[in-house]
Amino acid sequence: MPVSPKYPGVYIEEIPSGVRTITGVSTATTAFVGRARKGPVNEPTIIHSFTEFERIFGGLWPDSTMSVAVNQYFANGGGEAVIVRVFAPLPLVVSNFVQWNLPGLPGNLSIVAASPGSWARDPDNLHIKVDTNTKAAGLYNITVQRGPDPPPPAPPPPPLEVIRNVSLVAADPSFITTVLEQQSQYIRVGGGAMPTSLTPGTTGPVALSGNDGAGYSSATLVPATPADRVGIYALDEADIFNLLVIPPPTASTNVLAADWDKAATYCAKRRAMLLVDPPPAFVRPDQVAGNVPTVSSKKNAAFFYPRIKMQNPFNPDLIEEYLPGGAVAGIFARTDGDRGVWKAPAGLEATIAGSLGLSYTMTDDQNGDLNPIAVNCLRTFPFVGQVVWGSRTMEGADALASEWKYIPVRRLALYIEESLYRGLKWVVFEPNDEPLWSQIRLNAGAFMNNLFRQNAFQGRSPREAYFVKCDKDTTTQNDINLGIVNILIGFAPLKPAEFVIIKLQQMAGQIAV
Repeated sequence: MPVSPKYPGVYIEEIPSGVRTITGVSTATTAFVGRARKGPVNEPTIIHSFTEFERIFGGLWPDSTMSVAVNQYFANGGGEAVIVRVFAPLPLVVSNFVQWNLPGLPGNLSIVAASPGSWARDPDNLHIKVDTNTKAAGLYNITVQRGPDPPPPAPPPPPLEVIRNVSLVAADPSFITTVLEQQSQYIRVGGGAMPTSLTPGTTGPVALSGNDGAGYSSATLVPATPADRVGIYALDEADIFNLLVIPPPTASTNVLAADWDKAATYCAKRRAMLLVDPPPAFVRPDQVAGNVPTVSSKKNAAFFYPRIKMQNPFNPDLIEEYLPGGAVAGIFARTDGDRGVWKAPAGLEATIAGSLGLSYTMTDDQNGDLNPIAVNCLRTFPFVGQVVWGSRTMEGADALASEWKYIPVRRLALYIEESLYRGLKWVVFEPNDEPLWSQIRLNAGAFMNNLFRQNAFQGRSPREAYFVKCDKDTTTQNDINLGIVNILIGFAPLKPAEFVIIKLQQMAGQIAV
């Protein structure tokens, strides 16, 4: 605030610089929507490793195409993922859970599994122990472990988790219902009356009708309406995601074309990109042309073909075919970290980790038939292995002549849009005049100049690479009266060198004299 001078001397007044740093958002946070063995249902959960996926969602599971895709994502360089587990049928009913009864005096304490599915139903799976080795009387420790204690002298299995000093009194801060909801990955308190005490000991699970759901379909992943916030629409509760992968319900099925369309539209709304997998029927390249799923938001979707051959994680003696979406998303993340979002996630550097081949090995001519219709091909090259060999959006067909032809151009634009959207929110309700406009130019210009210095744009100078305009030419008096400030930002994107042409000529008869 201004200084009020009262005595002769020197006064110090700190003046705000007006600089509000715009921080770039993440570029490769990948959302996966699909089946998992356990874990929260229709609740976006952020993970940073496959170990976290194993702990929260049960890891690899033969009935989960999503578990394989997530594993491929992290194996290929993925760093952060948002997992949405779907469960059919919806909505959930209590019979989908597993229940135990811990003996108490009087009555029983009803404990249910933290999430639906058969993962906790096996009698050799989760067991619960109760003991009173606590800091005060009337409190209990609850231990969850995998399987019962074996007969001596074998050691008991290590606990999965120990919840200490819980109370059966609702008024206590350590009330068991609240503590389990906040701390336990495996169990919750079910319905019924709360006992006044528990008998220490071990109890095994009493299976009710816990199951892994039935009736999974493409509509389970992409519901007809976003109102219920299930399936992909559960991502409404996620702060940000940049890529969306939707593994099909089973390995032999596929996401329907109409659902790919809805998913692409949703990605356009969230400033993200959809990675579209090939259907099982796409075996040869001639079956792909003319049969690629049609989506309305083509610039926010990319199609990849063929499938990847990898070692079966459940039977190492078998080589199976898997959808490329998870591995490609990992390559996107790896390329972003190594080179930047403006670099095409393709080329000899874009090798597919763990791949032992492809479902179809294409020739250059076959690749040349698919590339002009915006099919991103996976190729096999000697001494290199399997690589991503295409970087076009689904709007990248030559016939469309779109400015959003290339994936890195589209993703760079989405990155700039999202970063500026978040970084300029402070502008709302500020006085709409030149002092505000100059601050906007300063802040947005600093962000764009930082990208220029990272070689994200074409041009030898900032003037050639980008511009930021916010003044009386972009915001008229009528705009001011309507409460609108217009900001115009342009950039010259780097486009990938998709075709390299080498021209050779003989210098016959040209003899120096």
